Amino acid sequence: MTASFSLTSSPAPDALLAGEMPRVTQDVTIAVGENLTRGAVVGKITVGAASGAAAPGNTGNGTIGAVTTGANAKPGVYKVVIVEPAANAGAFIVEDPDGNIVGRGNVAAAFTGPVNFTIADGATDFIAGDTFDITVAAGSGQWKLSVAAATDGSQRPLAILVGDVDATAATKNAAVFRTGEFNEAALNFGAGHSAATVRAALEAAQIYLKTTLAY
Repeated sequence: MTASFSLTSSPAPDALLAGEMPRVTQDVTIAVGENLTRGAVVGKITVGAASGAAAPGNTGNGTIGAVTTGANAKPGVYKVVIVEPAANAGAFIVEDPDGNIVGRGNVAAAFTGPVNFTIADGATDFIAGDTFDITVAAGSGQWKLSVAAATDGSQRPLAILVGDVDATAATKNAAVFRTGEFNEAALNFGAGHSAATVRAALEAAQIYLKTTLAY
């Protein structure tokens, strides 16, 4: 007897997976408010809220306003140091938590960088060496759709979601691919991202995007 078979009985190919590179998964927590589908390109929340305060020994009594984080912020304590005092003014440098100078700014003008803030002049002028500490808290470590304009660390794409997850009302446990080869046409990107914009970051994480034939 001759065996027969039907093409329709064969399992449908998985459009997301590509190549033979081993795929490693990791269990993660998806942040509340996220409603994601399989193939979503996700990032990790590594940066939390930021706040600033004048050093207790300052001579000048100017103040620092609200602080927000920029795209390259890292958790830890940034230092703002007055280096060129002036009447009702002054210039300062900003050091990141590792002691690297990440920018230079002026009193009464908005500073934009890894941290964003404005220092206001006070009744008593600053002297050289007056400082402010800006503390950037660590993020929750939860995961969300990677959006290019985010500043909480999730803007850096690190993984691909294994299956649909609805965390609209509460955080949810999920699995993500941390290594492997994937069909770029089957991925779901956040605002401002595309295969071209995430490719380098994903490759650094050992995730490789491929162009495959559509089924």
